[in-house]
Amino acid sequence: MQDYISLRIDAVPCSEDITDLLAAFLGDIGYESFTPDENGVTAFVKNEVFDKTLVNEILSDFPIPCKLSYTVSFVEGKDWNEEWEKHYFKPILIDDVCVVHSSFHKDIPKAQYDIVVDPKMAFGTGHHSTTLNMMRHILESDMEGKMVIDMGAGTGILGILCAMKGASSVVGIEIDPFACENAVENAALNNVPVSMICGDASSLDEVQQADFFLANINRNVITADIEKYVASLKEGGTMFLSGFYTEDIPIVKNAAANVGLVYEGCKEDNNWVALRFVKSH
Repeated sequence: MQDYISLRIDAVPCSEDITDLLAAFLGDIGYESFTPDENGVTAFVKNEVFDKTLVNEILSDFPIPCKLSYTVSFVEGKDWNEEWEKHYFKPILIDDVCVVHSSFHKDIPKAQYDIVVDPKMAFGTGHHSTTLNMMRHILESDMEGKMVIDMGAGTGILGILCAMKGASSVVGIEIDPFACENAVENAALNNVPVSMICGDASSLDEVQQADFFLANINRNVITADIEKYVASLKEGGTMFLSGFYTEDIPIVKNAAANVGLVYEGCKEDNNWVALRFVKSH
């Protein structure tokens, strides 16, 4: 089993901009998974890839003024399915119509849409409010015969649900190679056709325009790349955006309005939101 290094970086003061940048810089040197919080970020990298010199260079050249400190710990290779089952991931029933569970679960509620996700270290099981809000938007939408782009696909759960609801084409884009591989595995578990591309928003140049565009990432990435998102959406197409808080709504709505998106509604859970827009021009 694969051994990992857990790198914990604390920032004083800390902000979403700081944790986003840390994750981006670490991603460039091979880190595969990131868990930001109010004090910093925890990142994971394969043991053989870890390089303390590169970490020190990132922190010494960090562009935002703050005090950065870090600790390193060794994470012995584990059966990640077992870890999720023991500590994190329990079956979830969404609005009595969609159940999300892993292949190792036994007592599973019956639902119209039955999604199997073995998340390993990738994000997106339906338990976090952002994923839940996005899934509720999808469940209320007519996906039959539609083309879908899922930006920042994580485990692939959103694209899998779209495919189950009859989408004719689902393309997921994910910058994390480990998560991208996991999404491919999860699509196969559910026997649905989801194509995955490992890359960032520049990968949208390879994809045809979609009827639905999904992005569950974070506010800063979304507002920076929203022009590219809109270019990948058909006239009259629908966009769901999540990964940010209620107080971020005006910022995201303003960025969306500047590129011709019309606000249509919002899902909210635990102060996390997912907004729905339509492309008007």
